Amino acid sequence: MKRNVLVVAVVVCILALLSLAGWANWQNRKQLAAHQQALANQAVLVADNSATSASADSVLHMSSPLVGKPAPAFTLNTPQGDKLSLASFKGKAVQINFWATWCAPCKIETPWLVELEKQYKPQGFEILAVSVDDLDKDDPKLLAKDIAGVAKGAKELHIDYPVLIDGDSIAKPYGDVDVYPTSFFINRSGKIVAASFGLTSKDDLESNIKKALGEGM
Repeated sequence: MKRNVLVVAVVVCILALLSLAGWANWQNRKQLAAHQQALANQAVLVADNSATSASADSVLHMSSPLVGKPAPAFTLNTPQGDKLSLASFKGKAVQINFWATWCAPCKIETPWLVELEKQYKPQGFEILAVSVDDLDKDDPKLLAKDIAGVAKGAKELHIDYPVLIDGDSIAKPYGDVDVYPTSFFINRSGKIVAASFGLTSKDDLESNIKKALGEGM
């Protein structure tokens, strides 16, 4: 009898481990699929623009219908649970940077942003790092783990400006953002004056920051 109980217990443990492994594999596949889709979209944008321009970074200068219009309002949470709205930065130049912890180009761009934010912050410039990492909102434990992952990723990149989560919830008002990184540069009156799609150069970022600050206009 005891032997049968032990066998059943072992079988249950094995099934539990297999289920856990299957769930982890599904999560990894989901993140990888999202990553690959973003890269594919970026590649299409580059290909489309290379046909009309010899510039290697022509994708960075794609026009956006939002340029010249007021930036769509939003309120998002920080990983710590605080709410932060775009309206709270009224009167400042703001860069909304859509990024993800799995985004390789974002990891190249972020150190530049950290430097530029420190350089131009005294002039009234702010960056909002809007994470588009997946959040499992149906499971509190998994949601907490996802949010902790965003916070960890931001810390590893030395991001010391505000980090916001659930960026997908505001992607549509900003033109269905699906290429990362993507940035929108907002001037002091709340109008979008520039946008960049995909990995750009530090010089391009700085040029757009100056536009938002009202320099060289």
